[in-house]
Amino acid sequence: MAKEKQSYVSPEFDWETADDKGFGTGYTAADRARLEQMYENTLSPIQEKEVVKGTVVGITDREVILNIGFKSDGLVSSNEFRDLPNLKIGDEVEVYVENQEDAQGQLVLSRKKAKVITAWDNIQKSFEEDLVMDALVKRRTKGGLIVDIYGIEAFLPGSQIDVKPIRDFDIFVGKRMEVKVVKINHANDNVVVSHKILIEKDLEAQRQQILNNLEKGQVLEGVIKNMTNFGAFIDLGGVDGLLHITDISWGRINHPSELLSLDQKTNVVVLDFDEEKKRISLGLKQLQSHPWDSLSEEIQVGSKVKGRIVNVADYGAFLEILPGVEGLIHVSEMSWSQHLRNPQEFMSVNDELEAVVLTLDRQERKMSLGIKQLTEDPWTQAELKDKYAVGTRHSGVVRNLTNFGLFIELEEGIDGLVHVSDLSWTKKIKHPSDFIKVGDQLEVVVLELDADNRRLALGHKQLEENPWDTFESIFEVGSVHRCTVLSKGDKFATLELPYGIEGIATIKNISKEDNSVAEIGDSLDFMVLEFSKDEKKIVLSHAKIWQVGVVEEKAPKKVTPKAAEAPASKEKEADKSTFGDLDILSALKEQMEETEKKGKKTSKKEDKDAE
Repeated sequence: MAKEKQSYVSPEFDWETADDKGFGTGYTAADRARLEQMYENTLSPIQEKEVVKGTVVGITDREVILNIGFKSDGLVSSNEFRDLPNLKIGDEVEVYVENQEDAQGQLVLSRKKAKVITAWDNIQKSFEEDLVMDALVKRRTKGGLIVDIYGIEAFLPGSQIDVKPIRDFDIFVGKRMEVKVVKINHANDNVVVSHKILIEKDLEAQRQQILNNLEKGQVLEGVIKNMTNFGAFIDLGGVDGLLHITDISWGRINHPSELLSLDQKTNVVVLDFDEEKKRISLGLKQLQSHPWDSLSEEIQVGSKVKGRIVNVADYGAFLEILPGVEGLIHVSEMSWSQHLRNPQEFMSVNDELEAVVLTLDRQERKMSLGIKQLTEDPWTQAELKDKYAVGTRHSGVVRNLTNFGLFIELEEGIDGLVHVSDLSWTKKIKHPSDFIKVGDQLEVVVLELDADNRRLALGHKQLEENPWDTFESIFEVGSVHRCTVLSKGDKFATLELPYGIEGIATIKNISKEDNSVAEIGDSLDFMVLEFSKDEKKIVLSHAKIWQVGVVEEKAPKKVTPKAAEAPASKEKEADKSTFGDLDILSALKEQMEETEKKGKKTSKKEDKDAE
C-alpha cells in the first residue's frame, strides 16, 4: 500500500509574544485610536444589491476601474459606458453592487443595472409627485410612439400626443418632448406617458377665459380640427365648437370636405352656447348675406327658371336655382298623369332642367316649381273632342283597379273609367281583378266625354254587338239546353250555358229524378223558366224536365171514360194524390199560363196591326 500523506499542522502563533522588532511601537492608546478612525473613514459601508456612486480611477480598452470606497476597486465592462463617450478619470458614475467578493475575491459592479434601477425609481417618483420628464422619441409604433425615459422605453399613445388629432407620427421621431407618467404596470414593466396632458393644462386658463367672454353672434378665429359626415370641429384656442354641415354653406353639400380642409384657419360666428354641457354651435354661412336677399325681382309666379337637382325624396325633388335658393318640385307637378310615381323615374341628383314657378314667398323663402307646366295640359287640347269622340276606339294601359271598375291611361294625363258592368256581355264580373290586372293593355271604346270635369267613360264590351239580342230567340222560355254546374250556394247554383253565358237555378231545381242533387261539373239538360235581356238574366231548371215527363204519362189516364165512370170509392182513391204530383201539376199549370199569356200578347199585337 501507498504511504498515506501526512498533514502538517503548525501550532497557534502568539502575536502578543512575537518579536515586533520595534514595528508599531511607540504609539499611545490615543494615537492608535486616531489612526484606526482615520482608516475606517477611508472605507464605506457597502451593501450588496444597492446602487452606489463610484469614481473612475482607471480606463482600459476593455474595462473601467471604479473606486466605490470599498477595500478593493471594482471592474465594469466598457460596453456599459457607450452612452458616455467622453468618460475620463475622476468622473463619478452610479453602479450597482452585485457581489462584494466573488470566487476570485473581486468586487462585482454593474452600471447597466444601476441605470435601470435608478430609472424606475425616477419614473415612480415622477408618477407619485406628478413631475415632468424629458423624453426622446425613438421610433413609431402601432397606435403611437416609443419614447426613452432614463433608458427605459415608454409608450406614448397617439391620442396623448396633442389636443388635436395627429395624422403623421413620423415627424416626431428623433425629437425630444416633455411628458408625464400616466400609468405604470410593474408586472409587465410597461410605462404609459402623455404629452397632451401638459398642453391641456396650458390651455385650461385660455379655455376658461374664452368661455367667460363667449357670446352669441361673436366672431372667432379657429382651426379645423376634425371633420365628420355631419360637420366639422373647430379649435377656438383650447375650446372646441361644432360647425354643422347645414351651417357651412347656404347651398347643399354632402360633406364638409367639399368646402373645408383640415388645419385650415377660418372665421366662424357663435350661434349657440350651452354653459352646462360646454357645447358651442358655430356657423360659417351666417357671415355671408342670404342668397334669397339677392334673388332677382324678375322671378315671379309663372316665370321659367333653370337649376340643378340637389335632392330627390319620395314626395318630390329640390331644384337649386342659386346656391342657397331652392324650390320644391312636387311629384304631382312632374307629369300630367294622375298616377303618382316615384320622382326618381323622372330625374336624379345633379340633373339640370327647367321649371315653372308656381308659388313664391320671399318672406318665408319658399318656392314651389313644376315641370309638367312646360307642356300643354292634354285636357285643354283643341283636338281632344275629336280625338276622343263618343264611339272612337282606343288602347290604353290599366293603371288602377277598384271595386266598381278600372282606370285606363290612354295617354299621359288622359285617364278613363271602365265600369265593371262594361267589361263583358256574358260574364258577371264581381271585381275587375277577375278580368284583368294592372299594367295590361286593354281595347276600349269611348262612351262619354266631359272635358270640363276631366271625365272619360269607357267600355270594353261595346267593342262587340250585344249578343243578348240573339240569345232572346235561342233561349226562349220552355226551351231545353245542355248546361254545366259551375258553382253552388245555399240557395242558388250558377250554370254555364252554350255560347259562354251564365244562368242560375235554385238548389231545388237542380235535383235529379233519383232525388239526388247535381254536383259541380255535372252536365245536364235544363229548361228555361225565365229570360230577361235587360237584366241579362236566365233562370233554368233541371227538375222541370223530368217532372213534366211524369205529368204527360199520367195525364191520359185521368181523362179516359173509364175514369169518369169509376165508382165513388175509386174517386176517393184518386183524391189521395202526393205532394210530388201537386208540384208536377202546378208546374204544368205555370207552363200553360205562360203559353196562354204569350197567346194573348200575340193576339193583342195582331189587333193593333189590324187597327
